[in-house]
Amino acid sequence: MPSKNGKHVIVIGAGLGGMSAALSLALEGCDVSVFEKNDKVGGKLNMLSAGGYQFDLGPSILTLPHIFAGVFEQAGKRMEDYVHTCTVRPHWRSLFEDGTIIDLFPEQEKMDAEARKVGEPPENVHQFLAYSERLYDLVNRGYFEQGLDTAADFRRFYGLAAFPKFDLFRSMHQSVRRHFKTRYFIDIFDFFIKYVGSSAYRAPAFMNCMSTIQFRYDLWYVMGGMYRLAQGLERLMHELGIRIELNAEIHEILLSDDRSQVRGIRLADGREILADAVVSNLEVIPTYRRLLNEDEAVLKKMQKRLEPACSGLVIDIGLDCKYENLAHHNFFFSNNQKKHFQDVFKKQKLPGDPTLYVVAASRTDPSVAPEGCDCIKILPHIPYINQDNPAPHEEYVALKERVLDKMERMGCPELRRHIVFEHFWTPHDIENRYYSNCGSIYGVVSDRFKNLAFKAPKASSKYQGLFFVGGSVNPGGGMPMVFLCGRNAAKTIVKTLQDQDA
Repeated sequence: MPSKNGKHVIVIGAGLGGMSAALSLALEGCDVSVFEKNDKVGGKLNMLSAGGYQFDLGPSILTLPHIFAGVFEQAGKRMEDYVHTCTVRPHWRSLFEDGTIIDLFPEQEKMDAEARKVGEPPENVHQFLAYSERLYDLVNRGYFEQGLDTAADFRRFYGLAAFPKFDLFRSMHQSVRRHFKTRYFIDIFDFFIKYVGSSAYRAPAFMNCMSTIQFRYDLWYVMGGMYRLAQGLERLMHELGIRIELNAEIHEILLSDDRSQVRGIRLADGREILADAVVSNLEVIPTYRRLLNEDEAVLKKMQKRLEPACSGLVIDIGLDCKYENLAHHNFFFSNNQKKHFQDVFKKQKLPGDPTLYVVAASRTDPSVAPEGCDCIKILPHIPYINQDNPAPHEEYVALKERVLDKMERMGCPELRRHIVFEHFWTPHDIENRYYSNCGSIYGVVSDRFKNLAFKAPKASSKYQGLFFVGGSVNPGGGMPMVFLCGRNAAKTIVKTLQDQDA
C-alpha cells in the first residue's frame, strides 16, 4: 500500500476515466473517494444480461491493453490475474451492398490477399499504414503520453517545425483517398473514425493514426464480456483502499465564498463531503450545468468548441439461431457513406442508410449466448439530441426497422423471425443513464474547423481544484484514451497539490 500524503480527492463518476484517476491518485498516496450515481462501476462500459444472453451495452472493442496493464503494474500486480483477454480474428468483417466482403487482419499476407480481392494494390495498404504509424508515433509521444491540453502546450513540446508532420491541411477522408483507389478501402479506412464518433470528412488527417492502434497493437476482447475489465479495476480499487459509493448522486460541487475554488461536494441525500480536489468524470458541460449552475450563455459559447460527438441507436437482440457468416466484429456499410456522414454530422438528421456496427461476441466467447444461439449488438451512429428540435421516439423506432431491413438484405435473412429477446436504447436513454451531453457516446466531436480535435483541458480554468476526465477531455473518447486521460489528470492533480504546499 502506498503511504498517504494527507490529501483527500473526490472523484465524481466511476467510468473508466474516473477509475483510472482514482487508481493513479491512490498510488500517489492520496486518500480517494469515488461516488457513482448508478448501481455499478464502469460508466458506459456497461453490460446487460437477460434470458441467457449477455450484451456489451457500451464499448465492445479493447485496444492498447498495455495502457490498462500499466496501472496494475504500478500497483505491483499483473493484469492477467484480474482480466483475461484474447485477440480477435479477423479484426473486422466489412460487408457491402453489392455482396463484397472484406476482412481486416494485422498479418500482412492475409491483408494483401483481401486487398487483391477487390483490385486494391497491396502496396497502397502498406504505404497507408506506414503513414498512419508516423502519425501515431508523433501524436503518442506528446498528446497522449504527456497529456498536452492546448495549442500552446503543442508549440512548447513539438516546436513549430513539427507542425507540418501532423498533415493539418487535409481531412481524414482526403488523406485516406490519396492512398487508396477502391471505394471499399476508402470506406473502410474512413470508418476508423468510429472510435471517436466523428466524421472522416470533418476530422483532421492526423486522426488516421487510429489505424496503427489496431494494426500494430492488435484488437482484443475481454473473455466473459468487456465488463469484466471494469470488475477487474474495481477489485484493484478495493485492494488499494479506495472508497466507492454506488447509487450516490452528486447534487452540487461546493465552492469557496468567493466562488474561486472547490471545497467538496453535496450529495442528493444532503451530505456534504470536503476535499482538497474534485475530479469530475461527468462530461465538462454537464458538470458546469448540473453541478455548478453555470450561466447558460457561458455554456452556449463553450458548446461551440466542445460540440458533442455523435450518439447511437443501441439495439441488442437475442436470437434462437446463429448467422455463421458474421465475424465477431462486422460493419454493414452504407451504400453512400459520404451521405451518411453528411446526414449525421452536417444535417443532424437520422440517416436513411446508416453504416452499422454489428457485434456477434459469441464467435470468440460462447458463454455470452445459449448453445446454438447468437447475441447481436447493432449500433448505427446517429446525431446527438437537438435540444431545440429533438427527434420523436417514433423516428428512432422507424430507424430501427430500417436497420433490421438492411441486415436481412445484407446477410441475415429472416432476422426478425429469430429474435427472442430485444433491448433498445435511444440517445435519450443514454443521456438519462450517464448524463452525457445531449446523449453523446464519445464525448466531444473531432472537427478540424471547430476544435482541431482538441477536447477540454483536464484542469478547470475557472475553479481551482476542479479537474475533468473522460471523453470530453483530452485526448478524447475511446477506452484507452479515457483511461490515459485519468492517468494524466492524476499527474496534474498531484503536482498542483504539491505546488500549493510549497
